[in-house]
Amino acid sequence: MDAEVVLQEEDTEGSWTLLSWLASLVMVFGGALPYVPQFHEIQRSGNTEGFSTQVCLVLLVANILRIFFWIGKQFELTLLLQSVVMILAMFAMLHLCCTVQNTNRVSTKQHRLADLNLHYFWKWSAFEDYLLFCFGFTVLCAVVTLLLLDSAVFVETLGSLAVMFEAMLGLPQLLQNLQNRSTKGMSVKMVLLWTAGDVFKTTYFVLNESPAQFWVCGSVQILVDVAILLQVLFYSRDSRVKLG
Repeated sequence: MDAEVVLQEEDTEGSWTLLSWLASLVMVFGGALPYVPQFHEIQRSGNTEGFSTQVCLVLLVANILRIFFWIGKQFELTLLLQSVVMILAMFAMLHLCCTVQNTNRVSTKQHRLADLNLHYFWKWSAFEDYLLFCFGFTVLCAVVTLLLLDSAVFVETLGSLAVMFEAMLGLPQLLQNLQNRSTKGMSVKMVLLWTAGDVFKTTYFVLNESPAQFWVCGSVQILVDVAILLQVLFYSRDSRVKLG
């Protein structure tokens, strides 16, 4: 009997280990998955108007800050890897948007980071300018973190800023839809995957006793996701009324 109990316990432990690895794998790559349908939608339509590139700005800033937060307060390695994957995914989205916009541009006028024109901030024509901005922001964060790393207040503030930016993830898309009075060009699959991912990761944060900033951020993101899905329903109904 004792041997059977030991075997059962080992099987249970093995199952939980496998589930833990699978959950970690989903956490690392799951955050970038919603952008696959939006990537294909932009490729298919040759139009970027339905997608707000400010989503990329929010996620790049949030994940760069999260990496420095990890340096000051080591939490799950899974979340650090998730940030790296998300940064790469956002660069892929920006590269595609720049390529499509330059292909469709009628005017030869180029907007560059070096122009220092705030009106065209994050609306640059060249992908290299987005890389340069992120590099400069990363260097600035590195210098400040190096100087204040011993300050617990600074480290916690860094974590709060990271999750605050991440919590605003869906806000640019929400405002873009309001401005366009339409969700055309936005991938509904992307938002559905956002919602599913946010529910999953918020549950993951709570179960793994991650810093409170993370599950608060997840909860806010779920609310914004629901608001965008309500926009989809509202604007699709409005379109049907106009057609009718």
